[in-house]
Amino acid sequence: MRTLLLTALLVCNLLVSKAQKNKAMKTDSLAISQALENYYFKGIYEGDLALLHHIYYPGTLLFGDVKGQPYAKTLDQYLDGVAHRQSPKDSGKPFKGEILSVRVINSIGVAEVKVKMYDFLYHEFLSFHKIDGTWLIVNKMISDVNQ
Repeated sequence: MRTLLLTALLVCNLLVSKAQKNKAMKTDSLAISQALENYYFKGIYEGDLALLHHIYYPGTLLFGDVKGQPYAKTLDQYLDGVAHRQSPKDSGKPFKGEILSVRVINSIGVAEVKVKMYDFLYHEFLSFHKIDGTWLIVNKMISDVNQ
């Protein structure tokens, strides 16, 4: 009887622990989704460097391909390009940011998004790390799929 009670207690503790982890992962997924909407998509759309600085880790690297050509930039190079182009908002052209998925494990996460801007449709994988309680993009992989 004692063994049965101990086993039941252990199973209950494991189930509670798993439920707490699932809740934390959902909370973190929501936090990443909100950061994407409030800082990433809005920052790209408006050309707002302050918003983009809020979501990017300073050492972020960006890789991929655009129009079939290799794409590799540091965050500073990317933000300089944003600063010296007409924002999608000011261009009057359609813009849409769409979150396809967000996956979180402990302090790391990956978001798969699509960004339609100018004459491009980008499919992106954004790697996140939770640093001092804030989810930041630490790597961006991008491919222009509008070919």
